[in-house]
Amino acid sequence: MVKRISIDGSAVLGVFAVCTEEFLLSAPAPTEEEQLNFLQELDVTSVPLLIGSSAVVGSLVAGNSNGFVVSNNALKHEIAQLKASCGGLPVRKLPGRINAAGNVILANDTAALIHPNLIARAERVISEALGVDVQRGTVAGLKTVGMAACATNKGVLAHPKATEGELSKLDDTFSVPVNIGTVNYGSPLVGSSLLANTKGYVVGLETTGIELGRIEDSLGFL
Repeated sequence: MVKRISIDGSAVLGVFAVCTEEFLLSAPAPTEEEQLNFLQELDVTSVPLLIGSSAVVGSLVAGNSNGFVVSNNALKHEIAQLKASCGGLPVRKLPGRINAAGNVILANDTAALIHPNLIARAERVISEALGVDVQRGTVAGLKTVGMAACATNKGVLAHPKATEGELSKLDDTFSVPVNIGTVNYGSPLVGSSLLANTKGYVVGLETTGIELGRIEDSLGFL
């Protein structure tokens, strides 16, 4: 089983891809070997695409089993492709100036924590598209909560400098076990390099064995 992989040579998987229970949205298209590792570990359907003609799909898309929220720079044909590839799930553009959806939304299938400065209409769009309750907050003082943590339906792994109050907020919001950790040999931006669902996970190539153990403990794989 190959847990440590790259996308086009990069260890920051969460910048280029986003994972739900059923789908992996990624660009640039992984190599055949990388894609096989994704499919084996996550048990998902691969959906290669760009958002706003950009390869940083993980930064620009947030999603769960109920739908997707994308940057408002997404093009009509990209949204149509995403809907068609994911069984017609709703896809909504994130309104407002702050709209790198993958960076500013941390979500699983029941809840979402979002950038505290998103406009009210953005909060409504997120709630409607993802079908979840939405809370505003930070992780380790960072407003880009999607990069600072990774959430699944079984657990949350957060930035190691998250405060007790922030960890409590994560616990209250997601109602799953919450832990802290790092990836890629000490990087605190967990969401930038970890893709996970309830079936498995993949993480950047530089992640250590100790970090793998923390991931598996936190996300319910032990």
